Amino acid sequence: MCLALVFSGHVFACKDNVVLVHGNSASVDSWDNTYQLLLENNYSSDNIYRPDWGSKSCAACNDHSGSEEVPVKEAIIAAIANSCSGKIDVITHSMGGTLAAQQIVQLNAAASIDTFVGIAGAFRGLWSCGVYPFNVWSPTCGAAGLSVQSPFLQALNGQVLADRVYSIKSNIDQVVCATGVCSVSGVHTSRIWSEENSFTYVLGHFGLQSDTAELQLSLIQ
Repeated sequence: MCLALVFSGHVFACKDNVVLVHGNSASVDSWDNTYQLLLENNYSSDNIYRPDWGSKSCAACNDHSGSEEVPVKEAIIAAIANSCSGKIDVITHSMGGTLAAQQIVQLNAAASIDTFVGIAGAFRGLWSCGVYPFNVWSPTCGAAGLSVQSPFLQALNGQVLADRVYSIKSNIDQVVCATGVCSVSGVHTSRIWSEENSFTYVLGHFGLQSDTAELQLSLIQ
């Protein structure tokens, strides 16, 4: 969202701050395409928050409990506190989607989120993690992870995240659809409850993030 503010005859564009939350074991550089496009469309670097979370060397060690939470929580708090519009937009990739959603709920911040975009997320779980409690034995797939029917996902399901919610997904996502099945209970796991729309691309897990920057920008306007 963009507001026009007038001071002493000058017009200033007020844009929502944007939080970009990367996926499991990724880095802030994974958002380079989106970041550059935002800058080209009159966002400043001060408008964009890119929290860096989780282990880079042990993807299976990351979950939604503990140190992984802190950078994302701090970024959301700072983005809201410094927002000229009173709202922020949150764009996420992969496990960053469920992690950001968790923080929004814990902070009771949904009223401050204009748009939430989940790209290649696993909001309904990953079949590659198994079904809780008979899940793959790793933090990523555990009780605070992405096994189907995990306590974490069960608690997150149905929570209000933003004024507008969108998902971006693929049926050839090599991570989300690693077992050959993308859906949980008949619904693609990257889809988010109460979303306004879902967009499907013929792209891999990482291409969904890097090659949809134009769509991401359009969704937060």
